[in-house]
Amino acid sequence: MKLSEIYKIADSVAPKKLSDEYCEKYGAYDNSGILVDCGKEIVGVLFSLDLSKEAIEKAIREGANLIITHHPAIYGKIGDIRIEDNLGGKLVRCIQEGISVIAMHLNLDCAVEGVDESLRDGIRKASNSTKKTVETVMHPLTCGGYGRAYAIEPCPLKQLKEKMEEEFSTKRILCYGEESTLISAVASFCGAGVDEASIAFAKQSGAEVFVSSDFKHHLIALALESGLAVIILPHYASENYGFKKYYEKIRRQIDIPCAYHTDDKLL
Repeated sequence: MKLSEIYKIADSVAPKKLSDEYCEKYGAYDNSGILVDCGKEIVGVLFSLDLSKEAIEKAIREGANLIITHHPAIYGKIGDIRIEDNLGGKLVRCIQEGISVIAMHLNLDCAVEGVDESLRDGIRKASNSTKKTVETVMHPLTCGGYGRAYAIEPCPLKQLKEKMEEEFSTKRILCYGEESTLISAVASFCGAGVDEASIAFAKQSGAEVFVSSDFKHHLIALALESGLAVIILPHYASENYGFKKYYEKIRRQIDIPCAYHTDDKLL
């Protein structure tokens, strides 16, 4: 298959226009899309949240010459590419091996059934919630959005944390708050979604716990002083969950071998 054909399929599930809309509407920055094009027919695809060294080596072993990531390998400006640098070495390795690279970042975060929605679904599953409820989205888009507040089946904070460890395949969840507190409403943001504004959104939406990753100390303190419990998922765990679901959708539409790589050390 041609790279452009695969990208068209990938984009149909998580359109880049969502990233463009999000950046324009909310003042963000992104670099989703085709980042490396080696000009070769694609014979196999590897999906990995990051363009890690392990993912590249697995792609080589699997005979895959396209890696689709969530996090853009090339994000900010690159002044030079040097093989001795971490990023430069990975890009050189990909190009030498004829491996193209696509990133599906904010568009996949915001897409319907994307990474942020999948985090919500995982939390609801961990709390045994089956009934659909009204949801408030902090940053809505024409289709989809980012940051959500919603009801769950009431359960103690400690139990919710433990069930989330099972659902998201991680043992590195941190929890702040009284363990016996009954939680019936959640605000969740995949990846690094915590700041003063999102905490205010959670509080205004009636959430009792704030779930995200990459908390700074003052934001933990602010959330607790605002009356919110805090559950901190590893960034990788909060997004790998939804990215794997994306892989399952795309691989069913691509008539070439597809594989998935998980960097277990980051879960």
